[in-house]
Amino acid sequence: MLYDVIIIGAGPAGLAAGLYAARAKLNVIIFEKSGGGGQLATTGDIENYPGAQEDISGAALADRMADQAKHFGAKIVKDTITQADISGKVKKVTGGSGVYEAKTVIIANGGKARPIGCPGEAELVGKGVSYCATCDADFFNDLEVFVIGGGDSALDEAMFLTKFARKVTVVHRRDEFRAAKSIQDKLLKNPKVEVMWDTVIEEIKGDGVVESAVFKNVKSGELTEYTANEDDGTFGVFVFVGFDPVSGLYKGQVDMDPAGYIITDENMKTNLDGVFAAGDIRVKTLRQVVTAAADGAIAAIQAEKYIEHNQ
Repeated sequence: MLYDVIIIGAGPAGLAAGLYAARAKLNVIIFEKSGGGGQLATTGDIENYPGAQEDISGAALADRMADQAKHFGAKIVKDTITQADISGKVKKVTGGSGVYEAKTVIIANGGKARPIGCPGEAELVGKGVSYCATCDADFFNDLEVFVIGGGDSALDEAMFLTKFARKVTVVHRRDEFRAAKSIQDKLLKNPKVEVMWDTVIEEIKGDGVVESAVFKNVKSGELTEYTANEDDGTFGVFVFVGFDPVSGLYKGQVDMDPAGYIITDENMKTNLDGVFAAGDIRVKTLRQVVTAAADGAIAAIQAEKYIEHNQ
């Protein structure tokens, strides 16, 4: 069967693309490798997506997006795409269930924050552990937070968190930051900020929410445990040690920047005819649910136009 549109990834970008493509009466198939929703599915309450109902979780919002896309006829299939031959006129992708073909492809695999890898981290994601200050800072209003990392993004996010948190402690494994000097100067002058140099986080503990964290000085080997203030009951751990696009499948076919993000124009077009990219996987300045959904909508409309002009 030749589909009109294959969408790889069922996060906000992929689901928005599926919705718009299906409403345009295109034959659409969306591939998801797990539960769907992308990073949105691991986010706690959503407060910065326009129109989202109060106290809706990321997972619930993702489910609503998926139901809406399916309502208009998009087919969502749980399968992991392992090969993609997308340079020809007919695009071919291979998954565990077989080979699929389409006139166009929308790449929406997204990206993933690089985890610390310490015990307790995975279990407490969305319960005090976060990889996005813009998404979750407001949940830590007047609480203490720890920022793990020392690059530009870590320090930028730490500065953003000072607008909400009572105290921001930056934890860095070296004795100097890697970030731009201008960002460092601004951060270190902020009275809300402290720095733990030569330190890594060894473990995050908590029953339902983050309650304590164990830190290790890499020079002395000394371990210290920080426990949440009794009145607060919890604190935040914001991890900014890197973010990786899930783009390895397309290397050698679509143009990417040195970090592996796919390069598109404002219409989500890649260097390949009939191939579009949307969401966190592409080069962009803001990676949020709202921008991913917008990318997906644009990509779907452009796919429709491509099909019309190449019948």
